[in-house]
Amino acid sequence: MCPHCRAFITTDDRVCPYCNEAVAPRRARRESAGPILGGLIPHAGYFTILILLINTGLYLATSLYSLNGGRGNFVDLDGQTLFAFGAKFGPAIAAGQWWRLVTAGFLHGGLLHILMNSWVLFDLGAQVEEVYGGARMLVIYFAANFLGFYVSYMWRPEAVSVGASAALFGLVGAMLAVGTRYKSTLGSAVRSVYIRYLIYLLLFSLLPGIDMAAHVGGLAGGFGVAYLAGVPHYEGAGRERFWRVSAGIAVLLTIICFLKWYLWFHAASQ
Repeated sequence: MCPHCRAFITTDDRVCPYCNEAVAPRRARRESAGPILGGLIPHAGYFTILILLINTGLYLATSLYSLNGGRGNFVDLDGQTLFAFGAKFGPAIAAGQWWRLVTAGFLHGGLLHILMNSWVLFDLGAQVEEVYGGARMLVIYFAANFLGFYVSYMWRPEAVSVGASAALFGLVGAMLAVGTRYKSTLGSAVRSVYIRYLIYLLLFSLLPGIDMAAHVGGLAGGFGVAYLAGVPHYEGAGRERFWRVSAGIAVLLTIICFLKWYLWFHAASQ
């Protein structure tokens, strides 16, 4: 996006074709989506793939734990296993296990659950990462995940809840923020597409067993952070350093939450 007239341009442009202003030096570095597996998979963002791998690894771990305990199976995990691995559960959070508001977003309750969320994340995450850059994408994802499960905790504290969908709604909110903040024909088109996307997802959220509260909270968190963040500016600017530091803090908090889960899990297993 041209920093002068805010028109959408390509990353190869050095002079804006709309206002004729120079747009060099180079824009802030982004982890651009690119082909993987020799082009078999057309696009993928680095952090999007990393989150997918984490989700998949945790699903395999919870499945093995459930199978060994004889409580569930690979296709449909039991609530006891999900609780043991950090699902959102109000009484536990009220007792001090606040880290569940983060860990719950990386767990899934069944094979269909993780397949659907992975499909949406692979497509939507790459788009958000391309538009906002990796640092902002991580902050948006973390904020939407945390706020989504916090709203779920406040709304239905007694329910066990897991899934990446709170963060995914945040990514939808981030794309809506592009169309809302930047007034242009392309911005209006982006807004129109993702409003329809949002309607479909909200209708899906009305199905039994779906955590609507987490979805609404994630949407609000993603939209709010993305609207404030805006798209990347020149590399080296103070604003870009702020979002890189914020992304590092988000990653560090996520690691701390999983470390606290591990210590709790180890103690509970003794």
